[in-house]
Amino acid sequence: MNAPSLTVGYVPGVTPAKWARNWSQRHPQIPLQLRTVAAADAAAAVRDGAVDAAVLRLPADTTGLAVIPLYEETTVAVVPADHVLTAADEITVADLDGEPRLLPRDDVVDWADAPGAPVDHRPETTGDAVELVATGVGMLIVPQSLARLYHRKDVTYRPIADAPPCPVALAVPEGPQPALVEDFIGIVRGRRPASSRGQTPPPPKRTAREKTLAKQAARAAAGKVARKPGRSRGR
Repeated sequence: MNAPSLTVGYVPGVTPAKWARNWSQRHPQIPLQLRTVAAADAAAAVRDGAVDAAVLRLPADTTGLAVIPLYEETTVAVVPADHVLTAADEITVADLDGEPRLLPRDDVVDWADAPGAPVDHRPETTGDAVELVATGVGMLIVPQSLARLYHRKDVTYRPIADAPPCPVALAVPEGPQPALVEDFIGIVRGRRPASSRGQTPPPPKRTAREKTLAKQAARAAAGKVARKPGRSRGR
């Protein structure tokens, strides 16, 4: 019989280390295996059973999955380190109007009318696109965590104040969840161990006075039983 374990997939940029630490504190005997999955494959990995759950970005094809929203990431523009836009701490959509924009094939930003003029060449990955940003080919729009993941000295990024955020969610198979999956859901939602779903809370502790009153009541009840007349044993 295999020892119990939990496998959680996560897309690039997401940092599940905090959840893994909390898991190890609550379940030191049950390993939590973290597996990086491509954004396009994360939902399918849950459906196929390759992972028990996955932290992914929306939108995604989540057919057959239960989706638990976690948080929203800031959308940023990645530009060369010496770009004129770096003069401000925050930019707007209008600032990017007409800027050449790189659109990698693994793009995860759901923004149909995103600013910028798309460059004809589409790099295969976001990492490839960041390299092209460094050469001045164009700018790149990504969630902030991906800008941090692919950071390099010759590029930087600026938050886009009026851009839509990039939502992140936890996906699990639809239906009742195994206990370990429920525990992980509780961790990512910030529930304390004592508040896990389905757990019966312990009864409140009685005060010293309540204990004394309970003992007195028990003695009184015992005395009534002792004084109750019974059948005579004989004449």
